[in-house]
Amino acid sequence: MFGKDDLVDNLSRDLDRARGRRDALASEATTLAAQIAEIEARLSEEKKRRERERVLSEVEAIKTRIKQAAGAFAPVVDGLSRAIEQAAAVVPEARELNSFLVSVASEIDSVLDPLLRELDQRADAVRTGQAALDLPSSAIEAPPIELPKDTNERLLRFPAWLSRDKETDRKDAAESPRSTAA
Repeated sequence: MFGKDDLVDNLSRDLDRARGRRDALASEATTLAAQIAEIEARLSEEKKRRERERVLSEVEAIKTRIKQAAGAFAPVVDGLSRAIEQAAAVVPEARELNSFLVSVASEIDSVLDPLLRELDQRADAVRTGQAALDLPSSAIEAPPIELPKDTNERLLRFPAWLSRDKETDRKDAAESPRSTAA
């Protein structure tokens, strides 16, 4: 009978050890699951932080480009305005272009500050986590605008559809036959 009792004792000990290992593994699995959840939360927060930094960097790049473009625009408008004033001595209608140019420059000046303030407000909302901006990656890929080195380096050219060429209008009018027949 000694052999049968030893077998029962051995099996009981093996069962106790197996249950102990199972409990230890279950405890370790619970601990690992908690660690995984913590790491996932930290990873998610780090991704959000980096995305906020990327968006803020892009907003700052956009603001810089706007300021550079505005800085480049002002001297061009000034030079063009002076040139138009000189042309107005010969062609009085040039004053209309000059007043149009001044009104465009004034309008741009009046909307630039509110635009820059709005960009700052959006950036602040992103910083505080109240808003998420999804900017295209091309927002900062454009090259910076360079100021002209001299006034003859860059000429302002309007697209053909914007041209007010009176010569072309006259030619078109002359080429189309006028019918006086009823």
